[in-house]
Amino acid sequence: MDLAVLRPGELTGADRDTWRALQSEARALGAPQLANPFLAPEFTLAVGSSRPGVRIAVVREDARPVAYLPFQRSPLGVGRAVGLGVSDAQGLIHRPGFRWDARELIRACGLSVLEFDHLVAGQEPFGTRTLPGFGSPVVDVDRGFDAYVRQLRARSPKFVRTTFAKERKLGRDAGPVRFVHDERDPAMLHTLMRWKSAQYRRTGRSDRFAHPWIVRLVEQLFHTRTESFTGLLSVLYAGDRPVAAHFGLRSPSVLACWFPAYDPRFAKFSPGLVMHLRMAEAAAADALEYLDLGRGDKHYKDSLKTRELTVHEGMVTRRHPIALGHRARRAPVRALRHAVLARPELSGPADRLLRRVGRLRTGR
Repeated sequence: MDLAVLRPGELTGADRDTWRALQSEARALGAPQLANPFLAPEFTLAVGSSRPGVRIAVVREDARPVAYLPFQRSPLGVGRAVGLGVSDAQGLIHRPGFRWDARELIRACGLSVLEFDHLVAGQEPFGTRTLPGFGSPVVDVDRGFDAYVRQLRARSPKFVRTTFAKERKLGRDAGPVRFVHDERDPAMLHTLMRWKSAQYRRTGRSDRFAHPWIVRLVEQLFHTRTESFTGLLSVLYAGDRPVAAHFGLRSPSVLACWFPAYDPRFAKFSPGLVMHLRMAEAAAADALEYLDLGRGDKHYKDSLKTRELTVHEGMVTRRHPIALGHRARRAPVRALRHAVLARPELSGPADRLLRRVGRLRTGR
């Protein structure tokens, strides 16, 4: 295998252009999952600015790049998908028809194991047929916003009627409702992060924005704008007051939803749902094909989705003591988490326990 492992700063402009071209051609060539902005070079380079050990494997055939594998490497040779824990799409970005042997690939990368939790479809050499798969809900807007709303009404007329009614009531009670699809005020980005941190604490979850590297990553992506990639902040206002916001990543065809949050003082108006509908409307107007809401069972995602993609979680290992030790540590934790999430009689009490912890944490 003709493979070179590069540091982010060693990736040439020509390599970045080829990488972007593979993504831009993905849908037309039958691999739409590769168009996700989490698989773009901009995301990998931003993670590389915030985290150590980021590497990019470039595979060539006849001296031409045919595949790119971004990953993070520990000193012991444990590999993780780049941005593992915050990335919602992972995998090998490759030309149509390219075939690879997963163990040969990780050996050439100097890895004993490669772990992922959002491996996209079309990555069969990594063993997706035997790995657990999880739904990633999608909002299709390629036929326009009106067509999307008709689809929602056909499935759940009460949801559509109630959400639009709450938007009108928000306007009457708090001031005219205004949606800004591409908000460029950095102060609003930090407002969103404060809201999201409070939500994590309130619900007993780990606060991602307590990690300085995630804050730096989001700030850098907010300022990243190329022809094929944009860090997109959207805000719903009532009068002059922001009531909901979302930061995600956009490619020419996909809006990857990432960090939504709202001001809990306006919770009765469901501002998050109103905002997502306005995001769908703006995405349709911009000729995007779909919004990827991301892996996870959430009621609001079920209400908004038109279908689901599938992402996989697991690891590829080769015969190596480090790989055996890593699997022994990680497999039981992963199996327990999957067992809880798959059984409502367990996941419900677990969620309620987390919320009680959140109330204690916030003094409520």
